[in-house]
Amino acid sequence: RPRRATAAGGSGLDSPFAARPNAAMRTTAESDARQDWLARLCTVRRPHLLIVAFCLLVFLPGFFALPPSDRDESRFAQATKQMLETGDFVEIRFGDVARNKKPVGIHWAQAATVSAATSLGLATRTDIWPYRIPSLLGGILAALFTFALGRHLVGREAALIAALMLPTSLVVVVETHIAKTDAALLAIVAAMMLLFSRAALAPASFSAAQAAGFWGALGLGALLKGPVAPMVAGLAALPLWWLDRRAGRPRDWLGALRASWGLPLSVAVVAPWAVLIWIATDGAFFIEALRGDLGGKVTGADEAHGGPPGYHLLLVALTLFPVSLIVLRAIPATWAARTDPAVRVLLAWIVPTWLVFELLPTKLPHYVSVTFPAVALLAARWLLDPMRRAPPRWLARLSLGLWLFAAAIVAALAIALPVAAGGGIPWGTPIAAAVVAALVWAVLRADDLRRAAVAMLLAAPLLYAALLEGVLPRVEPIWISPRVVAAAEAHWRAAGGRPPAAERPFATAGFHEPSLVFLAGTDTRLIRDGAEAAEHLADRPRGLALVRDRYDAAFRAEAARLGFTPRAVATITGLNYSRGQRLTLTLYAR
Repeated sequence: RPRRATAAGGSGLDSPFAARPNAAMRTTAESDARQDWLARLCTVRRPHLLIVAFCLLVFLPGFFALPPSDRDESRFAQATKQMLETGDFVEIRFGDVARNKKPVGIHWAQAATVSAATSLGLATRTDIWPYRIPSLLGGILAALFTFALGRHLVGREAALIAALMLPTSLVVVVETHIAKTDAALLAIVAAMMLLFSRAALAPASFSAAQAAGFWGALGLGALLKGPVAPMVAGLAALPLWWLDRRAGRPRDWLGALRASWGLPLSVAVVAPWAVLIWIATDGAFFIEALRGDLGGKVTGADEAHGGPPGYHLLLVALTLFPVSLIVLRAIPATWAARTDPAVRVLLAWIVPTWLVFELLPTKLPHYVSVTFPAVALLAARWLLDPMRRAPPRWLARLSLGLWLFAAAIVAALAIALPVAAGGGIPWGTPIAAAVVAALVWAVLRADDLRRAAVAMLLAAPLLYAALLEGVLPRVEPIWISPRVVAAAEAHWRAAGGRPPAAERPFATAGFHEPSLVFLAGTDTRLIRDGAEAAEHLADRPRGLALVRDRYDAAFRAEAARLGFTPRAVATITGLNYSRGQRLTLTLYAR
């Protein structure tokens, strides 16, 4: 096989740090052997099995070991748990409060997986992993849909590499380990845009069944996360329509989508629940969701998650790590090829949606992940191009610098988090640091970006296994809620059993994280201060009260006034990572 050349005629990595051995000392066979790893990967006979196996290799570490996290995951999981407890699958509630933010789709998916797991005796409703299954499936399906989409747009080989690059993305890995909407939404958007691209590129062969699939996926996306999926499709259609109109090309793809009956089909997917929630809340769900959740993100930095325009682009080195180096270097050549029909469709998917999220005042790193399948496909297309156009030297240097900085952040997380939390160094820390160091060495040493890509794909499962199985679950000080609940359950076992939920026997003052409600039970009372905690115990002789140290004096004073002396059952110290605060909690009984 002839060597794959670069347009610049030099190193594919184009790094000032890359090793450049003397060409006269390198045989053709040795060169081919080094570059053939990627070629062999591309010719695997069962690509779907490879994609699923690779996704499981990346996603499963930490999936069962990580406790419920604060705050979004535990809020979603608790709302689903309350649906299962009450049998009300219309209203979304967290404790006593209506959660009028996101539609119901993810809760229904979680309810199905939790019901299956509990029916089979594999889990209880306070085990978090069954609630994460829709996210896990979302990550796997997103990779499979990326491959299916890419086969028609960029070829089988590039599609397979893109499908393997997607699950290595740091953001995608994080979202598959969290019981909320974004990984499932990624799968829905990938399926929707797979069908959209087929309509855009081959409208004559686009069937009614495919059109129904597109509109059905759009409706499911709306049921998962409101306007995001319709926005992605609509923003992709607008530039394609404008470019076709400007170039005088036929716009048959609009008719092929069959919007006359497809749009009502999307509405029909959402309408039954929309009508029921309108009736159940007297319209309050839509008012609060539009004004509060969506309005807060559009008009200001919701919950202080702000950032300037360019925030998401600047974070690409981290959010798409470890393959972000390839993504960044592919940008100039991809833009130069924008007149290619396949590239045009993928850019129409990426650019408008990315710009919207850059302009929104509220910014979270995962927002732009709905474009990652297209990003991965364009990067893989460039990577496998035998005459790929090398990036400008300034971009080669900048992208390498950003990538090295991202690698340093990942390694620092493995080291600094246990130290900052005040615990010991878990076994995963040296492994994670060693994997990052080996990856950096391999990338800097590689004389072609294809070899660097192989190193990235090999390093990703090892790195995430070390971080998600060997570091995060073992940093005990940050997992406060499981330790509180374990102490409470131990007390009640010794005292003859937990009082009935109707008594609401457990209360907490000063620590109101959603993970505690999820683990301790829906009947958990979130109270204001120490005095109210003392009143709780005064009214419930078999109850327990969790009191933060700042409220302890007032708690004891009120208990003395009420005529009883509280007994400390356990003291729990740790780091509340949601607020960045160290705290000491005491569990009291009568």
